[in-house]
Amino acid sequence: MIGEESLNLCFEKLMVFGGGNCNYGKMGGAAGRVITEWKDIPMELLLGIVSLVDDHRIVIVASGVCCGWRDAISCGLTHLNLSWCKKNMNNLVLSLAPKFTKLQVLNLRQDTPQLQDDAVEMISNYCHDIQDLDLSKSFKLTDCSLYALAHGCPNLIRLNISACSAFSDNALAYLARFCRKLKVLNLCGCVRAATDTALTAIGYYCNQLQSVNLGWCEKVGDAGVTSLANGCPNLRALDLCSCVLITDESVIALATNCPHLRSLGLYYCQNITDKAMYSLAQSGVKNKREMWESVKNRYEEGLVNLNISQCTALTPPAVQAVCDSFPALHTCSGHHSLIISGCLSLTSVHCACAVQAHKPLTAFPHPAH
Repeated sequence: MIGEESLNLCFEKLMVFGGGNCNYGKMGGAAGRVITEWKDIPMELLLGIVSLVDDHRIVIVASGVCCGWRDAISCGLTHLNLSWCKKNMNNLVLSLAPKFTKLQVLNLRQDTPQLQDDAVEMISNYCHDIQDLDLSKSFKLTDCSLYALAHGCPNLIRLNISACSAFSDNALAYLARFCRKLKVLNLCGCVRAATDTALTAIGYYCNQLQSVNLGWCEKVGDAGVTSLANGCPNLRALDLCSCVLITDESVIALATNCPHLRSLGLYYCQNITDKAMYSLAQSGVKNKREMWESVKNRYEEGLVNLNISQCTALTPPAVQAVCDSFPALHTCSGHHSLIISGCLSLTSVHCACAVQAHKPLTAFPHPAH
């Protein structure tokens, strides 16, 4: 953090340069306003300084220097991180939201629950440009917050409400109806909100979704995942960690309808069988012509991460078929993008580069004389 003495020294240097040539001390050389105090710094310069500050506590303090600084920062500040606030975050948000109306990215992640519905309602009332909002671990928030966001923040692209265990599936479905631009949605641990009812609405309204985290959402079943697969063809990452109700039906729907899927988490989904693996492998074969058009496309499309840990019903031939279809999946040391821990029967599965490394070296033929 910059100390008061350092700030004063910087300002004194600015004054010296301004005194040498009057044009340096005036905004644009024509405004006729000489810089004699901190509050006289031109708005453009102030915004440039603020953009370089990593500690947003300094930005907040700066906004309280005078109404000119407050207005300037209010117009120029688009990113704000308050995750450092260990207490009184709710009051801080209540005071800042009406000032920083141009915010696009707001991080309110908490170690201990502080936020209440009135703070989120204030954000919804004033910060209509919010695109990226992190409310993770906000245990005190209720459905009122989701209803407020639905009406006040329709431009949401990324929303993290992981571990917000009080939200209901009806409120989440209502949010999906109004926030149709969502691309990234983290619902990890939202055990009441993430149900087939909510996912059906999300799949219907949020067709631009690319990444969804449903880890530890034990009420998620095949109907919800199938709705996502059918409604969100651009899905690239889906975490179904410990979604114990899903079966092969979910994976088959994803393999059939989501050709851009790159990351799939199936940890502890013990109802998954070889049938699901062969459907994934077949989807790779189906798109193989497009994937091999260039080396670049080969690695840009198709699975690059697959977690099937604790999926004990799977057999080596089925998993090997997936590995063979997606060359970016690795079992070799240093990569491990195919995670099979807890599946002792799958130790014989190897990726293409691991197999290549174990091939004997062949002698190069002598060049013709």
